[in-house]
Amino acid sequence: MTVLAVLSLAIWAYLLGLHGKFWRSGPQLPPGRPPAAPAVAIVVPARDEASLIGRSLASLLAQDYAGALRVVLVDDGSGDGTGDIARRFAGPRLTVLDGRPRPAGWSGKLWAVAQGVAAAGDAELVLLTDADIEHYPRHVATLVAQAERHGLDLVSEMVALNCESLAERAFVPAFVFFFQLLYPFAWVNDPLRATAAAAGGTILVRRRALERIGGIEAVRGALIDDVALAAAVKRGGRIWLGHSGLARSIRPYPAAADIWRMVARTAYVQLRRSPVLLVLCIFGMALTWLVPPALALFGHGAARWIGLLAWTGAAASYLPTLRRFGSSPLWAPFLPLVAVFYMAATVGSALNHARGRGVVWKSRAYRGADA
Repeated sequence: MTVLAVLSLAIWAYLLGLHGKFWRSGPQLPPGRPPAAPAVAIVVPARDEASLIGRSLASLLAQDYAGALRVVLVDDGSGDGTGDIARRFAGPRLTVLDGRPRPAGWSGKLWAVAQGVAAAGDAELVLLTDADIEHYPRHVATLVAQAERHGLDLVSEMVALNCESLAERAFVPAFVFFFQLLYPFAWVNDPLRATAAAAGGTILVRRRALERIGGIEAVRGALIDDVALAAAVKRGGRIWLGHSGLARSIRPYPAAADIWRMVARTAYVQLRRSPVLLVLCIFGMALTWLVPPALALFGHGAARWIGLLAWTGAAASYLPTLRRFGSSPLWAPFLPLVAVFYMAATVGSALNHARGRGVVWKSRAYRGADA
């Protein structure tokens, strides 16, 4: 027991002190205006988003931006009238395209994005955003200001996520926390480190950077497309990732099952569909999240106190994320239970692949090589 306790404490000493200060839940851009206002094309892939697309489009078309701005929405085979709703916003700033059939080897979303980028003209900057994001009027200007002032090839933000239902309050802050743990934002933003990531809801990228990597086609089959794109861009340029105070997701996750499906969709893909990595992941998560509270509650002697210290460190690391979501700090000690949910969803993701179901998203299934 003492050996497990020491290992867990060593893990938390490293995470808190040497892992890019991931727990700080930052940075966040303040509203700003760019020194120059280059042309921006906003590309929105949309599939079966009838309930959300109106709010998202309205917010994009109302952007307070001094330069040329246009929105290209690609209706990716929707069956619920998404494209018809989008066309009600017709105007000089908006183009709505009917997506062409998806070629082999492409994910549906990236094929839609590629069509949107091709139709966007020669705008210097391209903003890739999802159809379930609502943007405050200064959002585009703030993103461009960050890119222009620091000479960045890619600027991305983790938008604010819904946190209203009980399931969202229990599991959504942890989703962001674990993302920060996987990809410490300070390391992503450090040009001397290889760590690269982006958040798919908001990715502003320079057209010349896209051309340098070979366009969207360079990541055409990626199911974790935001991270893949960021990695490709960072290999020859500078990127930045932070949190957004000017954009938020309007997609609700009312039940735990909804969040389970979101996690299970790509968890095993994240592990490169490797059973060995799955076993190592589960073992590592158990040692990090489950051993400390187990020892604190049921251990004896030194092992119990060491476990309590590690558990306290884990809970303390979660507090900045809880504050970002306006959640009670009383959730912090229960983070190990939330980790069990994410561990189970990861195993569920692996089982889906083992059963031949692969990844299913928006009524599309990606199996075998396609995943």
